[in-house]
Amino acid sequence: METSKSLQVIDPMVPGRDLTAYIASVNSIAVLTPEEEKELANQYYYEHNVDAARQLVLSHLRFVVHMAKTYSGYGLPLGDLIQEGNVGLMKAVKRFNPEVGVRLISFAVHWIKAEMHEFILKNWRIVKIATTKAQRKLFFNLRSSKKRLGWLNNEEAEAVAKDLGVDAKVVRQMEGRMSAFDTSFDIEPEADDEVSYRAPVNYLEDQNSDMATKLEEAEWEEVTNRSLHLALDELDERSRDILASRWLADQKMTLHDLAAKYDVSAERIRQLEKNAMSKVKAMMEA
Repeated sequence: METSKSLQVIDPMVPGRDLTAYIASVNSIAVLTPEEEKELANQYYYEHNVDAARQLVLSHLRFVVHMAKTYSGYGLPLGDLIQEGNVGLMKAVKRFNPEVGVRLISFAVHWIKAEMHEFILKNWRIVKIATTKAQRKLFFNLRSSKKRLGWLNNEEAEAVAKDLGVDAKVVRQMEGRMSAFDTSFDIEPEADDEVSYRAPVNYLEDQNSDMATKLEEAEWEEVTNRSLHLALDELDERSRDILASRWLADQKMTLHDLAAKYDVSAERIRQLEKNAMSKVKAMMEA
């Protein structure tokens, strides 16, 4: 097999910056005959010959490039799609059983597409548009089923739904997700006044961002706390302890607890509490 020269310059995992050169290089690698493929597959499957697996991967890189180009409509870099497809190809080679009686590419198609599909679903939109297996199938089939760029009319939606075996409502929902666009939460640096107002950040007001209000609230709280402590200091020790135990302590005491502490009735504790509260309120309002 005359592939040694090309094998030395190709990294099957990374297409690199010069995609044109990469594609030209993989296309220059000779396609294996069925007999050559069988021999290499046997060497890897039975003898774990890593070099044989590498040659199987390299000889099928051109097919990955071809499949990646069919997904160019999703707006993702072709090099990234090829790289993901190469991962799928290597997974297929690792699992390929030469005794099954099919060509490697027929077996590898599933693994190559699976990696590309996963990459597209993760990167085509920030928000996932397909979460279930049925939605993922619909996502990839709907694009190829649409005959024009505009929205589907009722007849077309029904036809696509029937063809894909789903409800027309589901087709409409997926079409809406696919037609949606991502937008930045903040104002884009290069945006002018004509479009900057559309940024979502303009419609969410953060009350805590008003420094004047925050300073005013902090000052009011400080003054209130100071007045409260001054007022409590004017009370007798028992009344101060009752208010602190009933309202300021982490583990508040009940009227009966305080009644037992001071050897009086719970009603007497309630009266002392009420009188102390009135005195504190009057002193703080003075």
